[in-house]
Formats: sequence, structure tokens, C-alpha cells
Amino acid sequence: MDLSPEDSLRLNVLLANRPQAIRINESTMTLYGLSGRGEASVQLNPDCRDDRYLKRVKEALSGHVLGSPGGYPVYLQRWTRMGQMRDDNLEQLLLLGEPEAVVAVVCAQGLTDELARRAWWAMEDAENARRMLARQAVVEGRMGPVLAEYLVEHLPFESEPEQMMDTVALVLQPGLIPVSTREDLWKKAVRRNAYYVGFLATCPDDLPGSASANPLRQEMADRLGDAAVDDPLATLYLRALSTPGQRFLDTVLTVLKKPSNQEVVTRTLDIVAGYFAAARPGGPVDARLDELEEEAEAWLGATGSVLGDLAATDAILRQHLVAMRILSGLGYGVVRPVLRDTTAIGSLMRRKLEPVIGPLAGYLKGLRRNGTGA
Repeated sequence: MDLSPEDSLRLNVLLANRPQAIRINESTMTLYGLSGRGEASVQLNPDCRDDRYLKRVKEALSGHVLGSPGGYPVYLQRWTRMGQMRDDNLEQLLLLGEPEAVVAVVCAQGLTDELARRAWWAMEDAENARRMLARQAVVEGRMGPVLAEYLVEHLPFESEPEQMMDTVALVLQPGLIPVSTREDLWKKAVRRNAYYVGFLATCPDDLPGSASANPLRQEMADRLGDAAVDDPLATLYLRALSTPGQRFLDTVLTVLKKPSNQEVVTRTLDIVAGYFAAARPGGPVDARLDELEEEAEAWLGATGSVLGDLAATDAILRQHLVAMRILSGLGYGVVRPVLRDTTAIGSLMRRKLEPVIGPLAGYLKGLRRNGTGA
């Protein structure tokens, strides 16, 4: 069946003006079109049930835009959300009035700042904003600060730690939010430590807070001299002992002291492993803590670094190297033995994790002092 004559005429006029995007408010049965001159609207006049009439409207749009009346194939949801949509028809998808088509655009590899502007007009949604801020073209464009501002305002309403971590990590990208907003997020992290994970992920070397360099930092820099320049492990060691490095370690300890769920734990472990990656040039591993500890002792004699030679006569340096090697191997493998058969969160999860988190905290604290863990 066709649309009512009035709707068909007005819709054809709107489409003839080559809109940039179309959205439909199903509750008011209003169709909106975005153009370079602003926004136009068409009040729909259904002659049957609203849902059936909306299907006809979307078929009409699809027939005009894609040459096929079938509408957007929403059954491709998983495929399009993985960013596997072809980039040559993204503009057309924004003319279908279909929310899932908008999601396909924001997930696409070829998303541009202009397409992000149109998609945001078509469907303002926190998840869409997060997807778009994962694209460098959007971060560096005009839409980056717009999306970041929306996400910051929406953040207090997020209830899942995963969304909190993702949001904070994304909005902290350079140039998106003012310094005052950044400081405010840091203060709020005291009550929601998932925010800290976002800071650790995006700016590990530029964290707020107070900390001083490890007293050994200057001594080691003097001992290493120019040898540290071309030695990745030595560079990492001095980084960890520096003031920013000590802030990083303090923040990790704060998160692991009271994580809210398993995702907070595993993501923090992955971030720590990435930070200390230079101590494991072979890449990530999937190992238990006891396996990492045993391997670290064996690795000391084959570091390939000037630090390996110095550690032979320096007990504190030896402890630090062992700690960095263990921390570089963190991941789900170290918590799998206690988490694989449970969905525990909160205090119950923390009690189960104590046999793992306790020793890990010791290694982190050891790098915060002179290797004693005090």
C-alpha cells in the first residue's frame, strides 16, 4: 500500500531538496530532514496503525535512496556494528530514517567528521558518541568536543563500570574537554574508581594528583647515563621511578584496592601490562601469577639490558626488575583461577581476588619505594 497522497507529496518534495540526513520521531509521527539550510519536518498522516504506516514510510525512503523498497536490513546488526559496512554508501544510510542504519554509519571505518555531524543529528545517543570518538578523524574535527561534552554531561547517569571507563578514556583524548572538566572528573573518581581506569588508559604519564619521584630515580639516571637512551628496559625503569610513573603506580593501587567488578580488574591489569610492555618484548602472555613469578627469576639473567648486569650486585634493582617483568605479563590469566567459575562482584569478588591482588600490590608498592614494599 502507498502513503497518503499528502505525505507522499511532501516526502517527495523533501527528498528532491537532497537532505543530508533523515530521522523519524515515532511518538509524534513526524519525519525530519536535515539540509544545509536547516531542518524541515513532515507531519505524517497515517491511514492505518502507526507501526504499519512507518514501515511504508521507510520502504518509500529506501526505494528512493537505495533503489530497493526493502528498507535497511536490520538483521545485519552484528555485522554493521563491527564496522564492516562499505564506506561508499554511508551518506545514503543516513537518509533511511532507520536507527540501526545510523549505528552502521557511526561504526564504519570510513566515518568522517561531517558524517559524524549528520549521524549525531539523526540519533543522539551515548553509545553512538563513544563509537564516534574512537575515530581519530572525529576527535580532531569539530564534532569531537561536541560529543565529549555530551558524554561528560551524561556520565553521572551511567550505571555500568564498563561505560564509565570507556567514556572517561575517550573524553580525555587531547583537545576534547577543558582542564577544569578534567580536574572535576578526577575528583569524582574518589567515589567511582572506574573513572581512574579511564585516566590510566588515556594519560598514564599525565595523571593529576600528588606524588614524588622514587628516591632511586636520580641515582639510577646517573649510573645509567647515556646507556639508558637506547635501552628500552632502562628507559621504562626510569619512567616508572619518575614522578609521573609514581602517580601511575599510586592510581593502579587505588583501583585494585576496591574494584567494583571483574571488568574493572581485568582492564586495569591489561593497562598495567601495556605500561610495562618494554619488559616483555615478546608480547602479551596468558599465565598465572605463580608462572609469571617463576619465569621472571629465570629471565633476569637474559634481559639483554645494562640493568641485567647491574642487578647482579644490586638487590633492590633485582627486585624492581622482577616486579616489572611480572607486571608486564598481567592479564586475565592471573585472575582466571579465581574468577572463571564466578560472577561475583563487589566485596565478594574482592575477597576471592585477595590471593592474587595482595601479591600484585606488593610488586607495585615495591616500585614506589626502595624495593621493600613498605
